[in-house]
Amino acid sequence: MSSSRKAVVLVSGGLDSVTALAMAQEEGFECHALSVDYGQRHRSELDSAKRVAEAAGASIKVLPLDLRTIGGSALTDDIDVPVEGTTGIPVTYVPARNTIMLSLALAYAEVLGANDIFIGVNAVDYSGYPDCRPEFIEAYQQMARLATKAGVEGAKMTIHTPLIDLTKAEIIRQGTELGVDYSLTVSCYQADEEGRACGVCDSCRIRKDGFSTAQVPDPTRYR
Repeated sequence: MSSSRKAVVLVSGGLDSVTALAMAQEEGFECHALSVDYGQRHRSELDSAKRVAEAAGASIKVLPLDLRTIGGSALTDDIDVPVEGTTGIPVTYVPARNTIMLSLALAYAEVLGANDIFIGVNAVDYSGYPDCRPEFIEAYQQMARLATKAGVEGAKMTIHTPLIDLTKAEIIRQGTELGVDYSLTVSCYQADEEGRACGVCDSCRIRKDGFSTAQVPDPTRYR
């Protein structure tokens, strides 16, 4: 497979990123999974990312980057994860997380000779995060083509967001058709060490509703 068909896929271990990985493979890309150990509260998702990559036959690199030193989020600081619906951008938003992760993926892609990056952001069933919007992705892609050696030399770095316009139910249906084993995934913002979900945080509620609407059995393990 030529280098032009390599892709870096950001894989958190959650439902969306795993589906994005399956879709990238379905398109014929040689996928290199990238996960970031950023000091997240739900650290069991890192184990999930490794299991998912192994099941998909993809290599995985886990980069350490301790965002706890910055804090400012319920996922990286001593702030309670909300268990009721909130208005505005919730405290589970991690400042600049997707910008940081895409930058790491971009650097990795340059080293691999890959022109494609996949990220499972979604602008429909999500929590209102600003770095999940199409305009952010478009701006980042333009920056990637200007800021890299590969881009200056003519490579068209492309940020793929195959889930951006899909509902959670549609994502689950597509992933199921592609053979994704969602029992390997962890979406909960406060999952325990065994990856068991709380069932009450925003991410759990969106995931649970997605399976229900898709009429697909929910394999989530709850505490």
